[in-house]
Amino acid sequence: MAGDQEPAANPRSIDRLKLKNFTVFNEADFQFSTGLNVIVGENGTGKTHILKLAYSLVHTCNRPQTPVADDTPTKAHLQKSVAEKLVGVFRPDELGRLVRRKQGKGRCEVSCEFSATNHLELSFNSTSKKEVVVDETLSNWLEKLPVFLPTRELLSISPGFVSLYDNSHIPFEETYRDTCSLLGFPLARGPREAGIKKLLEPIEEAMHGKVEADANGRFYLNESNGAKVEIHLVAEGLRKLAMLARLIATGQLEEQGYLFWDEPEANLNSKVIKTLARTMLYLCQNGIQLFVATHSLFLMRELDILLQTAEFGDTGRKFFGLQLGPDGVTVEQGESVDDIGDITSLQEELVQTDRYLQTEVGNGNA
Repeated sequence: MAGDQEPAANPRSIDRLKLKNFTVFNEADFQFSTGLNVIVGENGTGKTHILKLAYSLVHTCNRPQTPVADDTPTKAHLQKSVAEKLVGVFRPDELGRLVRRKQGKGRCEVSCEFSATNHLELSFNSTSKKEVVVDETLSNWLEKLPVFLPTRELLSISPGFVSLYDNSHIPFEETYRDTCSLLGFPLARGPREAGIKKLLEPIEEAMHGKVEADANGRFYLNESNGAKVEIHLVAEGLRKLAMLARLIATGQLEEQGYLFWDEPEANLNSKVIKTLARTMLYLCQNGIQLFVATHSLFLMRELDILLQTAEFGDTGRKFFGLQLGPDGVTVEQGESVDDIGDITSLQEELVQTDRYLQTEVGNGNA
C-alpha cells in the first residue's frame, strides 16, 4: 500500500519510544511514523501520558536558548532538564509517582530514538523526588521546539498567562505555559508566507474569519463579514481551530516540527472535523510529525478516507491501539485502524449505529 513508504520529511523525527514501568504501561514499544501517528484507546489507557512523555523529551532535547549552551548535550544538563520538564508537565507530587504502581520499589526506564545514532535513555525509581539518571545521551541537539495542544483552547487565557505562570504558583501543567508562549510569537514573514497561506485557507474558511492579536496580546476573530469578535466570545470549538491557525501563522508548525494534540475533535462538529482531518494531513505533508490522541471514530474514518486518496496516499501513518489488560496496558500498532485490535469505545459507536438503524426500520422510517 502507498502508506508503507515513509517519506523522509523530518530527519529528526521520533522513530521509537520504549517504556518499562511507566504509569499504566508495564512494557511498551512505540515505533512511530515520520508523518501521522494516531493513538487510540479507552479512558485510562495512557493516551495523554504518551503524548506528554514524548513532548517532554523532545522539548528538553532542544538546544537551550542561551549563549553558553554546550555544543552537544551533556548528561548533567539532560538529567536536570528532563526531570524538571516531567514534573512540570505531569505535575506529580514526586517524580517517582510516574513509576507504574505495584508492590515494592519500582524502576521506570525510557528509551527515545530520534535516529540510528541519536537517542536518549533514562531511568528513575519510585522513590525519586525529582531525580533522573541519563544512561545514554544524545549525540546532537534537536533544533525545533515541539507544540502541545491540550483538550481545551488557550487563546482566551493567553494574554499575561506566561508572566503569571512564571511568577506565581498556579495549578496548570507546563504545556499550557509553553503553548501560550508560542501563541504570542509575531506573524511569520518572507518566503514562508505562501506555504502558510495554503495551510490557513481551509481553517479560516471553517472559522469564517482570521485570527488577529492587538498590541496587548489579546486575540480576536476578524470575521469575513467585517465584524471583530473577542476570542473568548467565539464558540470553543472554533477557538481550538483559531489556536491552530495562530501557530501556523507564526511559523511554529513548519517543516521538521512536532505537534502533539490531545483529543482535537473535542467540541467540534462533524463538518469541522472533516476540515481538521485534511489540515492534519497537510501539516504532515509539510514536514510536521503529528501525534494525536483520540477516541473519535468519525475522525479516524475521515483520516482513513483521505489517506486512501491520491492526494494523501503517500503520507506516512501509524495507528496505535491501547488495550487494558491484567498486566497493564499493551500496544497494538499498524498502518490502519484495522491493525490495532478492537477498541471498546469505537465498537460502542458502531453498535449504536446498528441499534439506531434497527429502531428506524422497526418504526417504519427506513
